[in-house]
Amino acid sequence: MNNNLLVIPIALPVVCGIYLLMRPVKGTGKRNVIIESVVCLNTIITLYLLFTCSGDSTTLFSLSEKLPMTLRIDGLSVFFGAIVSCLWPFATLYAFEYMEHDNRADTFFAVYTITYGVTMGVALSGNIVTLYLFYETLTMVTLPLVMHTMTNEARRATRKYLYYMIGGTAFAFIGMVYYALFSTGIEFTYGGNLDLNHASGNMNVVWFVYLLAFFGFGVKAAIFPFHGWLPEASVAPTPVTALLHAVAVVKSGIFAIMRFTYYCFGAQVLKGSWAQEITTIFAMVTIVYASTIGVRETHFKRRMAYSTVSNLSYILLGLSMMSPLGLLAGLLHMLFHAVMKISAFFCVGAVMHRTGKNYVYELDGLGKKMPLTFGAFFISAMALSGFPLFSGFVSKLSIAQALFENISLTGALGVLVLIYSALMTAIYTLTTVVRAFLPEKGFDMESVKDFSDPSYRMLLPLFVFSIVTVLLGVWAQPLINILSLVANGVL
Repeated sequence: MNNNLLVIPIALPVVCGIYLLMRPVKGTGKRNVIIESVVCLNTIITLYLLFTCSGDSTTLFSLSEKLPMTLRIDGLSVFFGAIVSCLWPFATLYAFEYMEHDNRADTFFAVYTITYGVTMGVALSGNIVTLYLFYETLTMVTLPLVMHTMTNEARRATRKYLYYMIGGTAFAFIGMVYYALFSTGIEFTYGGNLDLNHASGNMNVVWFVYLLAFFGFGVKAAIFPFHGWLPEASVAPTPVTALLHAVAVVKSGIFAIMRFTYYCFGAQVLKGSWAQEITTIFAMVTIVYASTIGVRETHFKRRMAYSTVSNLSYILLGLSMMSPLGLLAGLLHMLFHAVMKISAFFCVGAVMHRTGKNYVYELDGLGKKMPLTFGAFFISAMALSGFPLFSGFVSKLSIAQALFENISLTGALGVLVLIYSALMTAIYTLTTVVRAFLPEKGFDMESVKDFSDPSYRMLLPLFVFSIVTVLLGVWAQPLINILSLVANGVL
């Protein structure tokens, strides 16, 4: 069914952001009210469309008869679109306090709002060409956010971010063109629609092209060795890094790999191939590498950045099983990681904003002065480490189940990797909490007496995300039942 309303979730924030760039609003309070109102309105419209217009589509324009730019709502777009639309209003509210003394806040919020619309374009894309268009547009609109502070460090990080993304673009483009040429149609179809008559006898070429696309899209998902841009991007303001590392950019990379694997090539075409083995191995290498570096990293925000690198490959490890159970595990961890990691980054940002302290060894005693902030961080740390009764335990257990679905050496090795990473995660997150609440004997509490928790604009998102993190850990079965339908192609 054709539904032109699908354009609204993309157009509304983009038009608003462009207008604010051209005509900045006088008065910080007035600007904040307008932006939050637009973001919340867009979220309401988006959620309404996602849950009432399943199967609807619309064509934006056509590059040719065989290359229409279409938007469409299916189970996977509902999943990713709901994550983005539910988290963005809280991220925007958080950013108001964080950016209140920034001289370039008007430009920041304008681009930040535009990014919302472009990310929704990724979520609602109806075929691989449309997804690729919005995917690359997302790179361009986030460049000013990474470079926002305009310091030399930010400029270097932006150049690195751009170089990595250009390389990923080239690899992904090869995969997209091959698929467009040798498929029965470019629209997303669960199980894929690669022309198997062409593929028979050329499977090594098919698998090689898939690997190019996997690593091309995997640049945004920070797969080793293409992860270097992500820790560097932590120089950006925390509202940016939280969305880069938890929602918009990295999850768009994961989302693109999901689409390309399960909705373009088809998992059955890839299952049992050497291409599957390579993707699984690189996911495991990334998990081990990033979680190990996370223990060594002393910069608070960069430590969380390496945690993101590790957790993204948890998702890829599940996806690489090329099975409905693997896709379900990937979907669960994609959602749970978005919530617990954006909360963790917001805690880090609140500490940096209120105290000016950037390193883990500077956090001693701060837990007693910022108990709400570090309490929220503790909940995120428990979830990230995979402790029972927290959301991370549920998704990591699902990944382990996917690994053991078909008994193999790779599956057993994958479970060992998960256990090792859980241990490393507990070390680099919970030791931070211990330092904050239990400083060494003789620590001078007078040195932190002037610090306190931030205002409600920062604390409200932390409170909400902490509750959701716990609820998803103790009451996940209804969500699992719904996502199982998506993972099996029913929705």
